[in-house]
Amino acid sequence: MIKKLLFFICFIIFLLPSYAQESLPADSLYQFRFVKGKDMFFVPYRDNAPQLDSLLRTIGRYRTFLQEGKMYISVSCYVTTPGEGKSAARMGYIRNNRVKGELITRGEVTERMFVTDKVINHAWRDSLCDVVIVTFPASVEKVERIAGKEAAEKVRTYIREVEEKQQAGADIQRAQAERLAAEQAEISVPTDVQPTDSECRDSQSATVPRQDSLQITVPLARETPSFLLRANLLRWATLTLDLGAEYRINDTWGILINGTFADWGWKDTMRRYKVWRVSPEVRYYLGKEKRGFLGAMYHLGEFNYKLGEAGKHGDYQGGGITGGYLLPLTSSLSLDFHAALGYTYIEYDKYTRIDGVNVRENKHGKLVKNYWGINQLGISLLWKL
Repeated sequence: MIKKLLFFICFIIFLLPSYAQESLPADSLYQFRFVKGKDMFFVPYRDNAPQLDSLLRTIGRYRTFLQEGKMYISVSCYVTTPGEGKSAARMGYIRNNRVKGELITRGEVTERMFVTDKVINHAWRDSLCDVVIVTFPASVEKVERIAGKEAAEKVRTYIREVEEKQQAGADIQRAQAERLAAEQAEISVPTDVQPTDSECRDSQSATVPRQDSLQITVPLARETPSFLLRANLLRWATLTLDLGAEYRINDTWGILINGTFADWGWKDTMRRYKVWRVSPEVRYYLGKEKRGFLGAMYHLGEFNYKLGEAGKHGDYQGGGITGGYLLPLTSSLSLDFHAALGYTYIEYDKYTRIDGVNVRENKHGKLVKNYWGINQLGISLLWKL
């Protein structure tokens, strides 16, 4: 068992992923198209899906600033076509709320983080109609007009703080450049060589675009890791306790561990169902919405099955390649359909029970089985904390 545990530790250390912080998209405008005369927000329509995915990633990085009231999300509906018995103004109002509802549900933001225009009854640029435009971050002028002077002053204060830090950084860079030029002059080296932008730029900052075209530099907020509880419904259906936890490092990588336990005996212990299992796993999530995944898992455990005349008692260990799909139910709950294909090594004794005593049938050591195939299968309910 000690060798198994050491193997498990080495396995996890080997599979731990490294990840890089993503950069903020340069474009701060997100365009969502609606079907003419309809107020429903169809994510697959036109290029709504990639636009929504990009916006959700941005919101995830800057959620802390939104929660602190330092930034706001601007929502504006440009509409000229009424429909379904609704006026253009009513249609635009509903469309604004459809988009905000999607962001609140999937982006974990609140209504107070938005500044929303009343319906703008003319086309968006390039004569586009039936669109909702989301801008991040919202301009200070719009924040003051919709959220009020107090909210706008908080945003202005934050911008001033950022600009002061940016100016201080520029002063330091200028001083360093002057010192470098002086040192080069002393050794008769041309002084027209200046540090490049990439050499001077702080690698932990990103440029945030604003509607008034002012470029400010703010620290990138790390994407908040999430923690999920798991329960395999297929195992619970067989009266087997099954619980696990998953740590999502970011929207791409996750580390999880799952545990299973059951100990049932009936008919004066003539029947036995006993099992325990521990299975760690590393996953890589795929696609724009990160619903599909591939991964690698390791498992070990013991079992004691006696459902007929003969019973089997032993232990096993192995691993495999996992794959599956996540089906969101709500903002906190989802279903995880998964399976694993790999190898399992099993050592066991075959026995019968005579006068209350287990009598081993195999006389020459433990029986061994090498299994290749599906060694994990489940439908797990996930609860995001």
